[in-house]
Amino acid sequence: MPNQNMSDKRRQSRNLKTAVVLFGVVGGMVGLSFAAVPLYQLFCQVTGFGGTTGVAAAAPGATGPEDQKVVVTFDSNVARDLNWEFRPEQRRLTVRGGEGALAFYSAKNDGTKPITGTASFNVTPYKAGIYFIKTECFCFTEQTLQPGQQVDMPVQFYIDPDLFTDPDTKDVRDIVLSYTFHRAADAVQPEQKTSAVATGDARPGG
Repeated sequence: MPNQNMSDKRRQSRNLKTAVVLFGVVGGMVGLSFAAVPLYQLFCQVTGFGGTTGVAAAAPGATGPEDQKVVVTFDSNVARDLNWEFRPEQRRLTVRGGEGALAFYSAKNDGTKPITGTASFNVTPYKAGIYFIKTECFCFTEQTLQPGQQVDMPVQFYIDPDLFTDPDTKDVRDIVLSYTFHRAADAVQPEQKTSAVATGDARPGG
């Protein structure tokens, strides 16, 4: 009987330890699931993974050799859920390392209602992403266009001179900057706001 009691106590102890470990694993998985998106975004911004670009307040100015130049090609796409025209105003720019550059994209709402859109972006080759630095961009905020409205949207950027000395990127002389405009998924579209006001419950005043 004493041996059986001892065995039961050991079994209970093992079960308790197993439960604690499982609870820790599940808790860790939940925590990681919540942190995954911001951590991935931070990882991309720091490393340039997937062609993610950097952000800075201003260009440092060209300081390297004259031949440290990159040809930037501009690309545009529109998601199927967005009835917009969207295109670059210039096809290519030649940019010297550290030198500030300005380009424009044009967008037009071909729909019959106001629409809010947001732009995703990347650069190729992906390894150059960390050295493509934006100082101003329409992609930083959502854009709302009225029916038939056309706008020119700026993007200011520079190429970090370190691109030309990094062993992994020193051979890069051509970069493609690509944007895709989507309907803003989390935004309350302007027509929805108007509808909500028109159909909202009337509340008598005090």
